[in-house]
Amino acid sequence: MSRISELLARFKDLCKHHGWKTSENEDWIEIKNRYHNFVSAGDIHPSSFKRITNNKKCVVQEGLTYRVVESSYTAWLFSSAPSKTLAETILSNPSISCRTALYDLSSFTEGKNVCYKLNCTDSLVFREFEGFLQNELEIKLKPISSAADPKGCNDCAVTETA
Repeated sequence: MSRISELLARFKDLCKHHGWKTSENEDWIEIKNRYHNFVSAGDIHPSSFKRITNNKKCVVQEGLTYRVVESSYTAWLFSSAPSKTLAETILSNPSISCRTALYDLSSFTEGKNVCYKLNCTDSLVFREFEGFLQNELEIKLKPISSAADPKGCNDCAVTETA
C-alpha cells in the first residue's frame, strides 16, 4: 500500500497547485464544496463495497474536530486485482457508476507501469488523476471491461468543469 500512498501524496500536491483543497491525513480533494474521495484497498467483499459506496460519506478534519460530509465521488484504488463482481456492480447501477471509479493498481505495485481503470464519472479530479498517472508517472491506462459492459465505459461523457 505504501506505493499507492506515495502516489496519492504526490497527486494531492499537484492538486494544491490547482487551488483545490486537500487533506494531509485523509485522501480527499474538495472543489466547489464537492468532495472527491480516494479509498485504498487490497481486497473487499462485494457486499462491503456496495455498503460503503452507497453510504457516500467522507470524514473531514477541521482543526481538532471531525465532521462527516457527503462524498460526491469515490475512487477505489486497489493494490490487488479486484473481483469482476465489483466492476459489474458499478456498471449495473447508474447511481453508482456516475460517482464511483475503480483503479486496479496491482500491476503498478508490482513494478509495472499499467493501471486498469473503470471511470464513468464526470469528476474533474479523477480525470486529473488519470492524467497524472499517464503524464507524471508514465503509467499506461487500460479499461476494465466486464460482461455488463465490455467497452468498460469508454463512451462516458465528461461534463464537470473547473
